[in-house]
Amino acid sequence: MTTKRNILIPEIKQKSVKELSDLTKTKKTILIVSIKDIPASQFQEIGKKLRGKAIVKVPKKNLIFRALDSSKNEKVKELKEHIKDSVAILFSDLDCFELAGELIRSKSPAKAKAGQEAPEDIEIQAGPTELVPGPAISELGALGIQIQIEKGKITIKEPKVIVAKGKKISQAAADLMSKLDIKPFSVGFIPLSAFDTQESKIYLEIVIDTEKTLENLKTSFGKSLAFAIEIGYPTQETIGFLISKAHLHAKALETLKPAKKKDEKVEDKVAKETENKQDNTSENKSGEENK
Repeated sequence: MTTKRNILIPEIKQKSVKELSDLTKTKKTILIVSIKDIPASQFQEIGKKLRGKAIVKVPKKNLIFRALDSSKNEKVKELKEHIKDSVAILFSDLDCFELAGELIRSKSPAKAKAGQEAPEDIEIQAGPTELVPGPAISELGALGIQIQIEKGKITIKEPKVIVAKGKKISQAAADLMSKLDIKPFSVGFIPLSAFDTQESKIYLEIVIDTEKTLENLKTSFGKSLAFAIEIGYPTQETIGFLISKAHLHAKALETLKPAKKKDEKVEDKVAKETENKQDNTSENKSGEENK
């Protein structure tokens, strides 16, 4: 029985190494991700979300090394330097950054633990809860949350921030969030390094922050739009603003025209009066000479 087991283990390892080796040759992207502290249930949930987009493998480190060593591509062997403990290896036909983006979208919400730092202000919203009067009343009161009893259940009267952003979560706050099913954290695969088999290129420190990227794009677009309008550069985005700007300038010029005409009339009137005075003076002089 023992002899049979000793024979089977190497065969299983060989099959595993061959499978990994074949994937390194046939897939566009090899992505190494950290799976540290991910509960088994959430690991399975993430795996389901990635189905059809990536093949997820969690082999032992030495098997990954053997598979990479068996590759004829010398560059892919450099991935070994970036493979640590608690990692999974993903194989996909997606671009490595596109796959990393999928990992961000596949993150699952997670409960808070005492001692963790709050990623944002953690606020308990006002409204009814499923908590019944009892120990929960004092637990809520200890965190400064005002309550009232309605239909035998606890209702929170007004919203209350129980942990500020960056502050450590207390055991009391963690317990309350668990009872209210509040999950302020998200867990998922964290990209560590990637290899593009088509370009034979390694990517390190892959950081995908969709919200920040969109915010930066919005800011850049706003600045460039304002500059384009200022210099009068016509594009599909600026043409409406430029037409409005031209219309405002035209109206401004129209308001100046009547004032100019009025000034001209005054000048003409003064000129005529001066001319008449000169004519009268000339006539008077002529009359005196004739006398």
